[in-house]
Amino acid sequence: MTLVFLSFTSAFILGLMGLTFHRTHLLSVLLCLEGMMLSMYVAMSLWTLHLNSTTYATAPMLLLAFSACEASTGLALLVATTRTHGTSHLQNLNLLQC
Repeated sequence: MTLVFLSFTSAFILGLMGLTFHRTHLLSVLLCLEGMMLSMYVAMSLWTLHLNSTTYATAPMLLLAFSACEASTGLALLVATTRTHGTSHLQNLNLLQC
């Protein structure tokens, strides 16, 4: 396992562990998801550079576009739940009561 692969794998696992263990606020969940997506983007970019092919060159940009859409949707949900419920704690958010 190379050092680059180890660093991106550890960054992804660190974001996943943060997502699993620190689920108190919606903003912390969104930050962990963004960290995971960023590590996937950098790993996919280096993978396409390693392949030296133009057929896979659009995959990192597509992932970055989906990541931006996910971030904007998450922030919109954060603002909406904070306005309606007054808090962004995940324990207070229940889909059956919204």
